[in-house]
Amino acid sequence: MSPKTKARYEARAGIIKALSHPTRLFIVDQLQGGKKCVCELTKMIGADMSTVSKHLSVLKAVGIVHDEKVGQQVFYRLKCPCVLKFFECVESVMRSNAEEQLALLR
Repeated sequence: MSPKTKARYEARAGIIKALSHPTRLFIVDQLQGGKKCVCELTKMIGADMSTVSKHLSVLKAVGIVHDEKVGQQVFYRLKCPCVLKFFECVESVMRSNAEEQLALLR
């Protein structure tokens, strides 16, 4: 594998790894409806602000979300909404797995 190919796969893995936490998946889902401030996300998640901020910084580091400071508040929005298509693919795999399991029970 060439160094360029290896770097591409490492970058892909980094993005997928950033999405590999239920809270971060929830955040991305919530941001599909538009930008939200950290305080809104904190209420929805039911965690402390520092924990939510850490999750947001992971998503920001890989380019999934973008932040914007307005006064004292920081708002986040999806930078690449195409990540939602990945979610659709994951749900298709989940459905397929469930159908296979049901077929085994019949």
